[in-house]
Amino acid sequence: MIQERILTSNKELASPLEIIKLSRNGFPKEAADILSKRIDLTDKEMSKILNVSERTYHRYNSDTVFDTATSEKLLQLTALYTKGEDIFDSLGNFKIWMRHPHVLFEMKTPLELLDTNTGFRLVEDELGRIEYGVYI
Repeated sequence: MIQERILTSNKELASPLEIIKLSRNGFPKEAADILSKRIDLTDKEMSKILNVSERTYHRYNSDTVFDTATSEKLLQLTALYTKGEDIFDSLGNFKIWMRHPHVLFEMKTPLELLDTNTGFRLVEDELGRIEYGVYI
């Protein structure tokens, strides 16, 4: 299925309109499980990012389809890790960076900020600065 391939590939995501369409179609929980294994996130971390209680997240079957908002979060997470892997030349290096507290984020890890859209933007902005060698 195209959704699972997008969540597990290293290719750039589709256009914004295609992302909207994919989000509206929804992703099965199995896709979230595949992604979380690839990027080493626990169920607790994944449920926080997706704004779903951990208990509810555990109750979902692998074929349960997420709603539009949750599916869009999965796509955001995929895009972020794809970009990070590209910038850091290694998924492993990026995963380490995501778990390291940063002064810019008031000594929080980038991973801790991903439960909000604003947090995603902050992390994406910092990745952009790293990519272009602009440090504040």
